[in-house]
Amino acid sequence: MAGKDIPVSPLAVPFPELPTLAGLRLGTAEAGIRYKARADLTMMEFAPGTSVAGVFTRNKCPGAPVDWCRAALRGGKARALVVNAGNANVFTGRAGREATEATAEAAAALVGCKPREVFLASTGVIGEPLPHERLTAALPALHAGLADDRWAEAARGIMTTDTFPKACLRTARIGGETVTIMGIAKGSGMIAPDMATMLCFVATDAKIPPAALQPILKRAVDRSFNRTTVDSDTSTSDTVLLFATGAARHPRVTTEGGPILRDFSRALSELLLDLALQVVRDGEGAQKLIRIDVTGATSARSAHRIAMSIANSPLVKTAIAGGDANWGRIVMAVGKAGEPADRDRLAVGVGGTWMAREGGVIPGYDEAPVVAHMQGREVEIAVDIGLGSGQATVWTCDLTHGYIDINGSYRS
Repeated sequence: MAGKDIPVSPLAVPFPELPTLAGLRLGTAEAGIRYKARADLTMMEFAPGTSVAGVFTRNKCPGAPVDWCRAALRGGKARALVVNAGNANVFTGRAGREATEATAEAAAALVGCKPREVFLASTGVIGEPLPHERLTAALPALHAGLADDRWAEAARGIMTTDTFPKACLRTARIGGETVTIMGIAKGSGMIAPDMATMLCFVATDAKIPPAALQPILKRAVDRSFNRTTVDSDTSTSDTVLLFATGAARHPRVTTEGGPILRDFSRALSELLLDLALQVVRDGEGAQKLIRIDVTGATSARSAHRIAMSIANSPLVKTAIAGGDANWGRIVMAVGKAGEPADRDRLAVGVGGTWMAREGGVIPGYDEAPVVAHMQGREVEIAVDIGLGSGQATVWTCDLTHGYIDINGSYRS
């Protein structure tokens, strides 16, 4: 769907006002990698000493930029980020590796750092060689024009089939001092993060060592992106990177982290969940945001698997798209999850109205309030397994003709 006009999602949220962040400059450029007359190259430059953490796709066919970032992450330091849209640099063999090396070397020369302190991400079409000569040719002017107030441009520059730019801002306290956390994300289809094409870049002015930053990011991703799905497809390019510039003044944080980072961890989890839900709201062709709450499972892990089975069911998602209060499809999705379940203990509800319980429809059940709820933009599904205390919440969107329209002509 590259280059075609897609209506803005009816679930879109406004872009927030983002302040500047000490130790970070950013900007965009038109490199002509795939798109015409739009920014498709984004760069961030970080102050010396910036630490980095990252979480990446578990897809067994990852893109060359993912391989590059995994290797670079071992150094724990970052000076730059370069992101291109329109070409994912995936399944491109030696040419893909050469593209990452050329890009990192070009950016490193401009910033004055080692290539392994440059992080890379690409999003777009899979299987086509990345014309990195266009990218590296655009970098000098892009770097010369970096500024500290171009978050909105950067959020748009990383988009592919997204219909609106995504960003979020949070603050936290570290030892009594306030720090800022800001982030942008892109994603619309091929979304089932497993660490969607999903990219997320977050920066903070906190000074946190990589060894403390990494586990905090992993936990926050598990509580956010890994609880969402659009179409059950895990992208080859999923990347979440967190950069800490160290410009804020607060008490020293050790490599162990500890209680001093409790509020930072809270704020980061909130920010990533906000961004993850924006991605779901922008699901390709989506008209409704769906929240699924599963309780009474044998464990939290089991509850999560059941919830994702419901969220990924095409039959459930199309029923919601059509406003059909078909609770039988939800029961089906529970049963196929492969987790402990007993149909005679199961309860299913939509929009606060319980529909079925103990193996059958509830006597006197009135479908009217459920249908009315399903006409809205946000739909809530509740499932009580009735076997234990495990619970989980996940989010997805409906499945409409728009999804087929977008993906049926993605490369055209």
